Amino acid sequence: MKLQDKLIQYFDAGYPIIFINSYEEIKTDEIIRNAAGGRTIQEWNDASLYCDFESKNTHADGEMTLEETLDFLKNEDNLEKQMLVLKDAVSYFEDKRVVSLLKELALKIECGLDACIVIVSSVVTIPKELENYITILETDPLDEDEIRAIVKDFCNRDDIKMTVSENLIEKMSIAFKGLTEFEIENLLASAIAKDGELTSDSLKLIFEQKKQMIMKSGILEMVDVEEKIEDIGGLDYLKNWLDIKAKIYKNINKAIKFGVDMPKGVLVAGLPGCGKSLTAKVTSSMFEVPLMKLDIGRILGKYVRESEENMRKAIKLAENISPCILWIDELEKAFAGINGNGNEVTQRLFGSFLTWLQEKKSPVFVVATANNITTLPAEFLRKGRFDEIFYCDFPSPAEREKIFEIHIKKRRPDDLKHIDLKSLAEKTNDFSGADIEGVVREAVENAFVNNRSSLSFVDIIEKIECAKPLSELMPDYINTIKDYYEKNSFVNATTGGTNGKQNY
Repeated sequence: MKLQDKLIQYFDAGYPIIFINSYEEIKTDEIIRNAAGGRTIQEWNDASLYCDFESKNTHADGEMTLEETLDFLKNEDNLEKQMLVLKDAVSYFEDKRVVSLLKELALKIECGLDACIVIVSSVVTIPKELENYITILETDPLDEDEIRAIVKDFCNRDDIKMTVSENLIEKMSIAFKGLTEFEIENLLASAIAKDGELTSDSLKLIFEQKKQMIMKSGILEMVDVEEKIEDIGGLDYLKNWLDIKAKIYKNINKAIKFGVDMPKGVLVAGLPGCGKSLTAKVTSSMFEVPLMKLDIGRILGKYVRESEENMRKAIKLAENISPCILWIDELEKAFAGINGNGNEVTQRLFGSFLTWLQEKKSPVFVVATANNITTLPAEFLRKGRFDEIFYCDFPSPAEREKIFEIHIKKRRPDDLKHIDLKSLAEKTNDFSGADIEGVVREAVENAFVNNRSSLSFVDIIEKIECAKPLSELMPDYINTIKDYYEKNSFVNATTGGTNGKQNY
């Protein structure tokens, strides 16, 4: 049901206070106007104070504070058949007198007064005293059909007169998701001003605008991605699995029409330094969508219910930005203590995230990475939360050879042909990918400071002999994790096998 229909329904049912969470003031005003049902609309805002809703002109007796306005309207004759729209009011909710007057008006409406109070704000803050009287609604995001119509209307204007392919319009209808009509119009105009026409390059402007949305939120972080699938040495089964999901995401509308379920996401667990974080970045590159990182530390707030509201905002922002990748790194730390020892806030955050993960229909592909998932509750690992759970072990000899090749080629491509990669792989048993990268990095540094003209096999061997891989530094920890993953049916990211068995 659209916001306007909900407003009409709630107004007619006598709901006392409607809270519209929106930063699109012009669009929200239009919706309120269409839903008023013959009621006279008045407004209060910080700039005009008590004013006419349409003109924003301050009433003759309207130079009143919010408290004075509410006190004036508690006389039922001043509020009968009226709708009061409050803007900029959230910052006054710490004033007990303002809250008390709002509660008094809400009680009058509940007792039969034909009136309604509408609070419009981009920040949801509800005083506990008003929780039972307030209903929260949100403006509807534009769907793909509405966005497609906006783009076509823009292209058909007399002063533009351009032809844009249906394929580009289709891509724009997906890429523009989460933006307002005002933002879409501005971006289209910017693209015309820059290139003189709308092209595939115009999609880059959309990406930048979405990046701005994320930066302004302060809740999610947009990660710039340069990594490609070729940067992962090994994990072939996982890469093939992601390639299948990428083909679905790139043709998401056709896939859904065909009957394919919306992909949920993947949990990549395993030993530290074995490519989990790199997988999250490469997934973004393969899917050709933005990568956003969710840090639970940014979610936690100091006020009551602030953390839950931040989680709701993060999820909504991800869905508005979608299609996208939502990366949760070190999952076990993000929800530490949820097996009974965590505080109430963490438990609620975990519950709301789990529910969303189970029920989500939006093209937000979740990539969760974790070193040690033994502390996570069983319901998190249940089928339906993620499409699959993969386990990353220490790389095999063939994978270690490939990892050496990747990191040497990245730094000293001309020296690669003189280095015996197979021998290096044989000498680095139980080295992680991060350990191997560290060895190559230090060998290159050493060759440079010693004024050598190239990187040699001996340079790398010297650093291997000096290295202390994680398997040596933390053997008990590593063995505990390996035993857990091998005893449980997690798919091996390299072979596709489970319980230590290979699946060819």
